[in-house]
Amino acid sequence: MAELKRLSESRDLTRIERIGAHSHIRGLGLDSSMEARDASEGMVGQLPARRAAGLILQLIRQGKIAGRAVLIAGQPGTGKTALAMGIAKSLGAETPFASVAASELFSLDLSKTEALTQAFRRAIGVRIKEEAEIIEGEVVEISIDRPLASSGAGSSSAAPSGATAAGKSGRLTLKTTDMETVYELGGKMIEALGKEKVQSGDVIALDKASGKVTKLGRSIGRSRDYDAVGPHTKFVKCPDGELQKRKEVVHCVTLHEIDVINSRTQGFLALFTGDTGEIRAEVREQIDTKVAEWREEGKAEIVPGVLFIDEVHMLDIECFSFLNRALENDMAPILVIATNRGITSIRGTNYRSPHGIPPDFLDRLLIITTQPYKEDEIRKILDIRCDEEDVEMSADAKVLLTKIGIETSLRYAIHLINAAALACQKRKGKVVEMEDISRVYQLFLDVKRSTQYLMEYQSQYMFSEVSGESDGDDAMHS
Repeated sequence: MAELKRLSESRDLTRIERIGAHSHIRGLGLDSSMEARDASEGMVGQLPARRAAGLILQLIRQGKIAGRAVLIAGQPGTGKTALAMGIAKSLGAETPFASVAASELFSLDLSKTEALTQAFRRAIGVRIKEEAEIIEGEVVEISIDRPLASSGAGSSSAAPSGATAAGKSGRLTLKTTDMETVYELGGKMIEALGKEKVQSGDVIALDKASGKVTKLGRSIGRSRDYDAVGPHTKFVKCPDGELQKRKEVVHCVTLHEIDVINSRTQGFLALFTGDTGEIRAEVREQIDTKVAEWREEGKAEIVPGVLFIDEVHMLDIECFSFLNRALENDMAPILVIATNRGITSIRGTNYRSPHGIPPDFLDRLLIITTQPYKEDEIRKILDIRCDEEDVEMSADAKVLLTKIGIETSLRYAIHLINAAALACQKRKGKVVEMEDISRVYQLFLDVKRSTQYLMEYQSQYMFSEVSGESDGDDAMHS
């Protein structure tokens, strides 16, 4: 339980934000009646698909139905992954969201079924409740007795410094509105109080089990002690009732994290190194049994999350058979898969099927389709990306970039934003103009121009098997 607590606390670390392909997505852009706005929370267009995703979102939040599967299908560059990211952002941090690309399963040291099992269990959360003994009150006085050999002093009533607490002892006087008590302090507790810079008049909470000290704020009764206080000083009321209280503490972890902790001697560290390896079925069975006991006792509850598998057409028939069985489990998460393929072969067989997915698995899916973006939607998306990448662009340049996006692809147009900004910076400009867009358009080819160049000079490339223009056209459409 202590390792689970450390794990939940480690997630509070500040992450370094980087601009990614979908970093502008903040949610699904739905209003209170679950209707999609034209442009909101980084999402533009795809109104029917976003409304459908909103219904899936409600299904996930209720958490009552397990094993539902959703397929997001559409042409490349129509916002399928953005839709899945919108669902993840709307769910928030409390609901687990695991994302995996189907091609990853074939490049891991694990077997395909083990990798899928781990992905499934990463998408199932466990909210563990436990009661902790907390001492909460206002600090009346802190006195520290230092050894004569180190300081030559008898005692001090000042707040403890960050100096080494070894060999020290002291007393802490805490009070509530109803009572006041003196506690004896050891070296570790003195050091913890010193790190938090606790002084008389602070309201603090002490966790008896872990010794963690939390400063809740400054007592309102001591607000007149200083003529001026910092802007971040928080004033709170002096606690009432007993000093020692029992509080319910909630830790949120995933089943996979519990698996790793219990299957490795250094399980907690294995989570950070990524060296989880194969986990035995017996370990998972024991964990499932224990979690079921916690649920019956009211100590834990299951939080079904979302598993998103991109490029699902890359899975083979063995993986689809596994998914068919896994979705029938009571604790299965909501499965969201995405593909940009039409009628194609099912990997591992000679049969063809819509999206490269077996018909029996397709029958389980709720299918959401995405449509190509219109001109005004492409313009709005480019505006959002310019803001996200902090690029100032003239109106004429945006019109040209929108035209490029229509004739080539939205992804290519988005890639040109930062390249054009660097070209503008090189000529010491502050606003990206049409000349910058034209320059990078000439420097970097899109797929159509690259293919055309290849067809012209294909005889000069190695291992060229295309003999003429008619064959070249077939190769482009295959």
